[in-house]
Amino acid sequence: MNGVAKTAVGAAWLRARESERPDRLFDDPYAAAFVAAAETERADAGRGSGAAGLFGDHLVFRTRFFDDYLSESGCGQVVLVAAGLDSRAYRLDWPPGVRLFELDLPELLAFKDGVLRGLGATARCERVPVPVDLREDWPGSLRAAGFDPARPTAWLAEGLLIYLSPAEAARLLDGIGALSAACSGLAFEHDPAASAALAERARTMPELRRIATLWKGGLGEDAVARLNARGWRARIVDASALAARYGRRAPGGAFLTATRSDADHHNSPE
Repeated sequence: MNGVAKTAVGAAWLRARESERPDRLFDDPYAAAFVAAAETERADAGRGSGAAGLFGDHLVFRTRFFDDYLSESGCGQVVLVAAGLDSRAYRLDWPPGVRLFELDLPELLAFKDGVLRGLGATARCERVPVPVDLREDWPGSLRAAGFDPARPTAWLAEGLLIYLSPAEAARLLDGIGALSAACSGLAFEHDPAASAALAERARTMPELRRIATLWKGGLGEDAVARLNARGWRARIVDASALAARYGRRAPGGAFLTATRSDADHHNSPE
């Protein structure tokens, strides 16, 4: 199991823990099955008391916030960039006609699909897995899978950008912009200072050290200005502002959401 897969299993473990709580902020009934299916490779999968203490509340807030973002987007087309083992296509209440694309590595999607088939799970929308390496021509693969760039799209890159360098993150977001019609939405985690502190702490924990070595920092401080200059209206939502809404103590961190305001702007040069 590579580092990406271990991270996905670790996140599933945290979602399974939250789903067992009577006051849970979301219910992922498939998360425990993903963990059980990966049980033979449990070691160093980003789980245990250290992972729970460092990531637990943070991942719970993140999951709930992005669940709400997708549910409230009003878009008939959804793209989960690096979808991982989250089961939003199966656990969220989608309106009729939604088509949801999941982009991730072929081996991870194959594992995910195998577990879901074994459970007899049925998606609540039209789910389209797109096996692809995001370092390659993912826009071409997405189009080939039936993605329509003329339709407003809700894009989610949940915990992805920290694994990318600033240049890689910029290329990814430019690729998203080039495929986004007016009124499309975009969301991702964005708090460079908190991410740096998280990485520093993770490197001191044996069960997390290998995962932390994969982190490259993401887009950097100028994310809002960069997106605004490319036809988006972006804003930052601090996790502390969600504490009362979710009835939990805020773990820190922040999220970025953006709306496509100018469909003709996406072909502007760098």
